[in-house]
Amino acid sequence: MVKRILFFAIIALPLLSFCQDFSALWQGHFSFNEIKDLSYGGNKIYAASTNAIFSLDVNTNEIEEITTINGLSGETISTIYYSEDYQLLVVGYENGLIEIVFDNDDNVLSVVDIIEKSTIPGQNKRINHFNAYQNKIYVSTNFGVSVFDLERLEFGDTYFIGDGGAQVQVSQTAVLGDYIYASCIDGNGIRRALVDSANLIDFQNWQLVTSGSWYAVEAFQENLYATRTNNRMYQVSQGAITEVAAYSAVPRDLRATNENLLVATTNRVFVYDSGFSVQVEIPVNESFETNYTSAMLGEGYVYIGTTDFGILKVPVANPDTIEEVHPDGPLLNIPFSLQIEPNGLWVTYGEYDLYYNPYPLNNRGFSHLKNGGWINNRYSEVFEAKCLNSIAVNPLDNNQVFISSFFSGLLEVNEDVPTVLYDETNSGLESLVLPNDPKYIDVRVGASTFDNNGLLWLTNGLVENQLKSYNPSNNQWRSYPLKEIIPKAFDNNGFADIVIDNNNTKWMAAGYSYGVLAYNEGYGSNGIKAIYSEDENMPTTFVTALALDNRNQLWIGTEKGIRVLYNTSNFFDDDSAEVDEIIIEEDGVAKELLFQQYITDIKVDGANNKWIGTVDSGVYLFSPNGQNTIFHFTKENSPLPSNSVRDIALDENNGTVYIATTRGLVSFQSGSSATTEDLRSAYVYPNPVRPGFDMVEDKVKIKDISENVNIKITDIEGNLVAEAQSRTNQRYEGFNLEIDGGTAYWNGKNLANNLVASGVYLVMLSDLDTFETKVLKLMVVR
Repeated sequence: MVKRILFFAIIALPLLSFCQDFSALWQGHFSFNEIKDLSYGGNKIYAASTNAIFSLDVNTNEIEEITTINGLSGETISTIYYSEDYQLLVVGYENGLIEIVFDNDDNVLSVVDIIEKSTIPGQNKRINHFNAYQNKIYVSTNFGVSVFDLERLEFGDTYFIGDGGAQVQVSQTAVLGDYIYASCIDGNGIRRALVDSANLIDFQNWQLVTSGSWYAVEAFQENLYATRTNNRMYQVSQGAITEVAAYSAVPRDLRATNENLLVATTNRVFVYDSGFSVQVEIPVNESFETNYTSAMLGEGYVYIGTTDFGILKVPVANPDTIEEVHPDGPLLNIPFSLQIEPNGLWVTYGEYDLYYNPYPLNNRGFSHLKNGGWINNRYSEVFEAKCLNSIAVNPLDNNQVFISSFFSGLLEVNEDVPTVLYDETNSGLESLVLPNDPKYIDVRVGASTFDNNGLLWLTNGLVENQLKSYNPSNNQWRSYPLKEIIPKAFDNNGFADIVIDNNNTKWMAAGYSYGVLAYNEGYGSNGIKAIYSEDENMPTTFVTALALDNRNQLWIGTEKGIRVLYNTSNFFDDDSAEVDEIIIEEDGVAKELLFQQYITDIKVDGANNKWIGTVDSGVYLFSPNGQNTIFHFTKENSPLPSNSVRDIALDENNGTVYIATTRGLVSFQSGSSATTEDLRSAYVYPNPVRPGFDMVEDKVKIKDISENVNIKITDIEGNLVAEAQSRTNQRYEGFNLEIDGGTAYWNGKNLANNLVASGVYLVMLSDLDTFETKVLKLMVVR
């Protein structure tokens, strides 16, 4: 009841806002392997990953996720604290944001006071620690200490406690006796002040207890303990410090329970009893090679936060028994490239920069979402292949996948097991050649895709022949020269994308210098051409994404907007070929669609709608011709954890849209699906429509329809109730009967815009191209 009263009390406060729950249509696919902080309360362990949280019920072992789907911001979490008294979780972020997650409530409260403080530099706003005392939380930050009132959910005073009132980095606070203590980094020591003083805002009331740089300070059993940057722990008393422990690694976490003091270093956890004797010591286990980040004690177990395995649950009585605990998810929250397979998704973590520079090289593995569960291959399992990026699934064998490495070559994966790494020694791939270091090996494989015949086409950067093909059925490699467009190996650093059209032309986004490059070996010497100049209406030479739509039109994403090549069939024969911008009308003014926007990806769904990702404006869904904006998702109006979108993947079997951002992976249930070749498998559901079903909101679906279809719905006496046609009554345009690719949606209303009565209705389908027909019966019970 207290919490509900709080809701009404804080509505008018200016620096608070509520974020909604999006779980109806969205799903999060976050990694919980790297744990930033832990908190315990209400019989639950709360664990914060980079930008998402999960809870573990210590009694039932039930796991629940709290992500952007539930209203979290998606920013980088730095610390958390659960208040049992107020039944809420407080989340602190590196950018200074604080969010409040209430128990059994769908809303998340955002507190932006620190973010909006113009007097504090951005790098100083990081939230380092929460320390609860009475009805307040002392918030340790990189600028000092702020006080947050848990009862009123508002900030009080801010204390700048450095010499002369300077902003100093406070790592942690603790209250012991009459004093509050603050441990500080950067040589600013440990400082204290009377906790009940009415004038803590005056820096002169904060006394320097001892100098040095300190990671943490904690009160335990009437004593004060602190960890220092020299990897030692001290007892602090009356201005004197006494060393009580030395560690071989950095002490990352220091916290106390009623009976124990816990210290987590990067490689060990120590649990001390009230006499400061080590009750249990838990080193890093060889089966879980990782770094420790934090530790909690509860119900006879030590819960250890790690950088690679989520929580490790260790019994105090038997520390050799270790259980890995975290929700199922991908390896990391920095997806780089996505690739759909039937009812599955592949994810890599890249990466290379704007100029196709993979340095510093990364070691990240890859992930596979299969049958609803995640299969993760870590770096140790991928033959040390670095900078994994583009993914290609063999259309003739979906269990065979090829993953490009922008340093090590090409990784072949069979049945989720990496089997071969192709490089300059065992394939047609080539290493770049450095004039001053001819022995240096760097095999940069980027954009790749399969053609319909099962031939893999891939790009090999910074070499003479930058287009390759590989036939997995006979292990045959071929190289194709692109010198007519790219004269020298180092003239083009890489390719952003490659797609293949109905004429077997390979369209490539040729780095930042050569725009769109087309290659078709069937045209002989005339089968290579590029389009990138202003005379051809290109806004820039830097092309970032390509997509062929259902009409074989090429959509081109650049660093400065969108272009479309409508006539791809005659491209090699057309000496005056040029691309077109899309002009839309907005408030009566003609404008170019996505003018000057940096486009990161383009995907086409079953209804020929265009999903377009951007570098800083989220995701758009446009109608087939780009004239209508159906959706525009940003982190402000959706669960996107970031407005910087890296890749998009569409599962046309179930209408799921996967969106990879710089801060994690989410999916949206669009409902769109691919069309079928005929009407044989068409069906309608739910059938029957029962009284509890809301036809207006949830709609009756007619699935597996062909591309160009007319649909008539009549009553049993033949009276027309609703009618639609594929290219006229498109979804999101307000019709009672709408068609979106392979699915039609009926809201249960007739031509008079009234809900139909109970009865039997006939759904008559007619393919306008083949003249095939099919009739479905639908029972409606209201």
